[in-house]
Amino acid sequence: MNKKTVITIGREFGSGGHEIGQKLAEELGIKCYDKELLALAAKDSGLCEELFINHDEKPTNSFLYSLVMDTYSLGYTTSYVDMPINHKVFLAQFETIKKLADRESCIIVGRCADYALESNPHAISVWITSDISARVDRIKRIYQLNDSKTADLIQKTDKRRASYYNYYSSKKWGEAKGYDLCLNSGKLGIDGTIEVIKKFIEMRERQF
Repeated sequence: MNKKTVITIGREFGSGGHEIGQKLAEELGIKCYDKELLALAAKDSGLCEELFINHDEKPTNSFLYSLVMDTYSLGYTTSYVDMPINHKVFLAQFETIKKLADRESCIIVGRCADYALESNPHAISVWITSDISARVDRIKRIYQLNDSKTADLIQKTDKRRASYYNYYSSKKWGEAKGYDLCLNSGKLGIDGTIEVIKKFIEMRERQF
């Protein structure tokens, strides 16, 4: 990787998105931000890190959000005053993601990063899916759960992530047309998925 590149990774639960992000970052010599983004956004915003942990990729039902984002899109400085806490958390992460992308090459996992950076010419959005059987096997191994509890956890986590993404972004979670690259880690394997992403980065760099 010779030029500045920011890779965002959207992922189904159990598809290995976090591991792919971490390993890819190591191979490229850049940083991967997943849970690390929460602490960074807390530091940047002055809000308590616990708030970010409690609201991490969780959906909201407040319809005040549209008013908040209208103000944000017009370029006004966000003061976080008189704003629902979940929107404070989202906007703080949104701003931190933009700052990271402006500052360095990196990988950002989840948290609507592809939406935050959709106008950034250096950003590549990747979606990681996998066969349900492979996802079940992976989650069972990591969390030591039985089949029933594993399937329930996968369903609930995917539903939560989808609700969060669909609410805060203008796109649909997991819809292929919303991403630059969609890969099945169950077919390719973790290392194979990483190799395809690296090849995609190389091919894209030739266009600049």
